[in-house]
Amino acid sequence: MGIELLGFQTTIANPITLKGIGVHSGAEVAITFHPAEADAGIVFQRVLAGGRVAEYKAVSSQVGNTDLCTVLGLSPATAIATIEHVMAAVYALGLDNLLIEVHGAEMPIMDGSSEPFIDAIEQAGIRALAVKRRYIRILKPVRIESGASWSEFTPYDGMRFEVEIDFDCPLIGRQAWKGDMTPSVFKRELSRARTFGFMRDVERLWASGFALGSSLENSVVISDDNTVVNVEGLRYTDEFVRHKTLDAVGDLSLAGAPFLGCYRSYRGGHKMNANALKALLSDSSAYEVVETATRRQRTRSRDMVAVAAPGFAPWSA
Repeated sequence: MGIELLGFQTTIANPITLKGIGVHSGAEVAITFHPAEADAGIVFQRVLAGGRVAEYKAVSSQVGNTDLCTVLGLSPATAIATIEHVMAAVYALGLDNLLIEVHGAEMPIMDGSSEPFIDAIEQAGIRALAVKRRYIRILKPVRIESGASWSEFTPYDGMRFEVEIDFDCPLIGRQAWKGDMTPSVFKRELSRARTFGFMRDVERLWASGFALGSSLENSVVISDDNTVVNVEGLRYTDEFVRHKTLDAVGDLSLAGAPFLGCYRSYRGGHKMNANALKALLSDSSAYEVVETATRRQRTRSRDMVAVAAPGFAPWSA
């Protein structure tokens, strides 16, 4: 098919800061995106009391809890939660290298979507670096199952997502989103889709110390009579599956390098996304690391060639 790809790595041109509240903690959070050098990857630094810093590379090996969101780190005292909306924006816009300084325990939820992070990155600007970008090209199917849910990677000439959800709720029901992932597709079709939840779950989540910052300003809320509580309604008629796809984009960015292939899931979520990625990366016969054979800034997947890179594992810390 010949989808256009970036041949060289990127970073942002200028630092930029965003402030908001954490959807689970309800606490104020500030994050600053800083430019980074080639091959640095996406790195999160949580600033702790006394100026100490907990640092995590945004890769599969650093993922901790995935119950309600995607968390980097195992210890609640130093972990960084709810990274998926930020990482979806970073991945979709083709950013390879970035330092994200975090003052708080999680990313700010903003409006519940990736759009504020897209806007911030575009305001900061994107700068090309003089080092070739590497991709993970899928060579054979890798599938995992859990009850009625499943996720799989399959070979594909491009970067594609096919996500289907099935809720026992007449408002949502069975929805699917399919498409090749490019910056313009993500911005137009996925970036504004917000996180969502059910009114019936609110008290249970609060009692467990979660969703303390959730509100109609940052979440789509479904009432007990299966209607949308938010006065403005939905941003897309199928906003629910679009947000699940947005989450999948963010979760799979933790491969540490963009993948060339198709990711399909049915009734998935953060845990399924994380486990599918681990299954792929644990099977060295299922993928190869490739880079462009040309010197052009833009390239095609057919121009990608396997690289001999002993020890190269972008998903390792």
